[in-house]
Amino acid sequence: MFALHPQLAADCFVVGDLPVCRVLLMNDAQYPWLILVPRSSEPLRELCELAEEQRLQYCRESDLAAGILTTVFAAQKLNIAALGNMVPQLHIHHIARYEGDPCWPKPVWGQLPAKAYSEEASEERLAQLRKAFAAEPRFIAG
Repeated sequence: MFALHPQLAADCFVVGDLPVCRVLLMNDAQYPWLILVPRSSEPLRELCELAEEQRLQYCRESDLAAGILTTVFAAQKLNIAALGNMVPQLHIHHIARYEGDPCWPKPVWGQLPAKAYSEEASEERLAQLRKAFAAEPRFIAG
């Protein structure tokens, strides 16, 4: 049975589920920041641990997330990374970046504390994301 790591659950909002991944919104209003977590009953740390078909589907889901960040949020650059140094569960960050954002051009990790969304702003952002992901027929809103 899939279980989301407690740190991810504490730091994120659930956008919904794609065939392989749970899509999360990082609770940091400084950046449009999605996290894709493969929904596996096995503890995964690395992308290479997914079965081949799951890896291919993950790539499609990552492309979908990247496209949403690029089109919906007009990202100038995407940072896509799987660090896992603090949270061992496999999760892949997809962050929209802009020249002049609070950390540009440095990576976002360890630079500034997160700025949580207000309740209203998080609801708006989640609705916006769910609408964009709904173009994928197998998306299930969270």
